[in-house]
Amino acid sequence: MAQNEFDVVILGAGTGGYYAAFRAKQLGLNVAVVERDKVGGVCLHRGCIPTKAFLKSASVLDTVNRASEFGVDIKGDAVFNYDTALKRSLAVVNKQYTGLQFLFDKKNKVPVFQGDGKLISKNQVEVTLNDSGEKVVLTGKYIIINTGSRPRAIDGVPYDGKVVINSDHAVVLEKLPKRIIVRGGGATGVEWASVYQRYGSEVTLVGNVVPNEDGDIRKELTKQFKRQKINVLEGVRPKPENWKVTDKGVTLTVDVKGKETVVEADVLLVATGRQPNIENIGLETLGIKTDKGAIVVDDMMRTNVDGIYAIGDVNGIQMLAHTAGHHGIIAVEHIAGHNPFPLDHLNVPTCTYCHPEIGSVGLSEEDAKELGYEVMIGKFPMMPNGKAVIEGEAEGLTKIVVDADTHDILGVHIIGPHATELIAEAGLARFLNASAEELTMTVHPHPTVSEVIGQAAMDVFGQAIDM
Repeated sequence: MAQNEFDVVILGAGTGGYYAAFRAKQLGLNVAVVERDKVGGVCLHRGCIPTKAFLKSASVLDTVNRASEFGVDIKGDAVFNYDTALKRSLAVVNKQYTGLQFLFDKKNKVPVFQGDGKLISKNQVEVTLNDSGEKVVLTGKYIIINTGSRPRAIDGVPYDGKVVINSDHAVVLEKLPKRIIVRGGGATGVEWASVYQRYGSEVTLVGNVVPNEDGDIRKELTKQFKRQKINVLEGVRPKPENWKVTDKGVTLTVDVKGKETVVEADVLLVATGRQPNIENIGLETLGIKTDKGAIVVDDMMRTNVDGIYAIGDVNGIQMLAHTAGHHGIIAVEHIAGHNPFPLDHLNVPTCTYCHPEIGSVGLSEEDAKELGYEVMIGKFPMMPNGKAVIEGEAEGLTKIVVDADTHDILGVHIIGPHATELIAEAGLARFLNASAEELTMTVHPHPTVSEVIGQAAMDVFGQAIDM
């Protein structure tokens, strides 16, 4: 059995894993990565990147269909080609993957052991190599677990990859469904609902829309989805017996407000959340503590076993790629003897790329009140914003939740054009403990959609100018 010794061995080459690996190299550490699939993980290959490529195609189609509003007359009907959209998505992924391979192989020279890894001691990972089946033991002074997560399934309705699918299947689905049921209204569910609606599919969304968002954001997106002719079945929690699946399609029979409702579709896309990958990696052997299916860590990403860290989705704190990357940096800097700043996850923006987009950071109004805060609220609609009107995307709003005593910003919530870009400013404001007054004194350039943040801050004090 071959032996290899490193300062750090990282189990999993998703976003958290490669951030950790490259930062380790910058700090002069000898590092190796174990990956059963391709470097880049779910985000690059089956999540963030291909999904947003599909959403871009949907956005272009929407723009073309509305071209006459902007003085551009197109002779004949615009024809959407799903095959080309799929190929473009795969090409985008491959381009990013090629760049990441360069960073591994050429720039940072991080060895990647392709195979299944398992902890066999606090300093050893056994890897069963994909190509040969040979077992290789990697020894590390420190081990970082970054095994990610996978889509949850519906009890009694197993995936087949054709009729019953999850987000992994959706990014490679060969045929555009004419009718689709999306089960789950979280970020994944509403993004795919937006994709398929604009591609021309008949979409039914089963479940509450973005349930973790602020109430005003939930209300606005639900309203917009209904305007877009997405059939939203709110408050419906189907049981296994409510589903009938055949090789031809799926039928859902449920009670909606006291009335039996039957929905038929070609495809059921399950988007009911994700679960950490903690099985078969040796946690039990070492006594690594878990809670509710995730590895327990402290603010430096340390597990209860000395020298072993867990980052990203597998620790269940906040299942976002950008969070995983920052977890990786914290873990490696701590290993290197630095004193990294702990991550306050309330300062991490969450982005949902549906139509209209959503960007949020910090506490919702409901959560702030539940925690005992007296709050002040500022709101500003997109409609008076010149740039939003110019772009033909004037639906939505910005909402700021403020501590009534200190005027500190507790939360910022945006739904509308470019919300996923605008929210970074609010994340910085939260990190710097900015007050609402300081946001009002920040001059936002005109005409830009960013002005809605300043106007919402002004509205906290009843001073908004443009409404």
